[in-house]
Parts: sequence; C-alpha cells; structure tokens
Amino acid sequence: MPAVEPATRIPYRVKAESVEACNCQHGCNCQFGGYPNDGKCEFIIGFDIVEGRVGDVSLNGVRAVVAARYPKAIHEGNGHVVLLVDEDASQAQVDAFTSIISGKLGGMPWEALAGTFGRLDGPIRAPIEIVVAGERSQVRVPGAIDLRLTPFKDSVTGAEKEVHIVYPKGGFFWNDAKIALSERMRAEYGDLRLEWPGKYAAAAEVNWTNQS
Repeated sequence: MPAVEPATRIPYRVKAESVEACNCQHGCNCQFGGYPNDGKCEFIIGFDIVEGRVGDVSLNGVRAVVAARYPKAIHEGNGHVVLLVDEDASQAQVDAFTSIISGKLGGMPWEALAGTFGRLDGPIRAPIEIVVAGERSQVRVPGAIDLRLTPFKDSVTGAEKEVHIVYPKGGFFWNDAKIALSERMRAEYGDLRLEWPGKYAAAAEVNWTNQS
C-alpha cells in the first residue's frame, strides 16, 4: 500500500480500551521473539473508544472488533481480516474508523498492519458488546464473536495473580497490558472461523495518531 503524503492526511487521535486474545501460549511469543508459538496467528481484538477524532468526526463511544487469521506471523502477510463496527455508530464514524484500520490515513500501528492484509471483509455493522474490566473483560457480537478473559490463578494457593507485559520505551500495540487467559475465544463470520480458549489474552489502553 503506498504511503500517504503527510499534507493529504486527515489528522486523527484515538484513545481506546482494547481486549484481545490469540492462539499463542500465555506469554505470546510474538511479544518476545516476533513469531507466534504455533507458526500461525489467529486473533480477536475488541476496541472501546474513550476519546477519538478523525478530522471533524468524533469517535467517542464507538466500538469495533477486528478478527483475523494469518497462515504465519503477522508481518509475513496474507491475513484474512474481518472488521465489525457497532451498529449504533453513524456512517461518518464507520467511514472514519475504517480509514484508520485500512491504513489510508497513516499512523502506527495500522499503517504497517494494513500492508499485511490479504483480504479485508467489512466494515460490517453489528451489535457489539464490550465490558472493560481488566482481566475479566469481555467482547461479544451475537453469532460472530465470543471473547471472555479470566485472571491467572496461583497453582498452589488458588489466589489470583496480576501479570503485566510492559514496554518502557513504547510498544507496537500498547505500552502496558494486563495479561490474562481466554476463558472463551471464538470468531465466526463467513469463512473465517477460529476458536482458542485457554490461551493468551490481554487488556490494555491503546493510543493511535498520525500526528507527531
């Protein structure tokens, strides 16, 4: 995808709560070695926007879900990606959010990720439910997405354990995430189907912009 010239970019800034899970083991080797534990990458990420604006369009309160299946690591490309956006969002909000995810407006991480999409289905309007509650967060789209996080527990005492992955100098997706397990993790839309309960999951704040 060709780079967007800075002069033509509509400026945007987004702060959102993200809830994610994938097929990796609990630490997610992508965070450390750059490659998924089992060779392929399949994930769900829900976004609940706290504050956001693309040009004159407010994205406050918009919810969206990205589900994807990659045959290898994300950076090796050929991903099948499905984008669902809350049915209560206005068309202007849907268009603005999609312009970020598609990489058309530049800015990380989506400027880089869009180049790995082999196929993008959406945006698809759907009723999206997101509960932001740290290691107990949930994402649900009836008939399509079912994601529920659960905290780690000490194998001896049974007490809940708080685990974080932190990037002190800033990470690609987020800087500090609460790490959990996926109690439920399923996506089904068209020919994209994946299900990986009991694997890596995380909840974090994300910040995106195409401005310095």
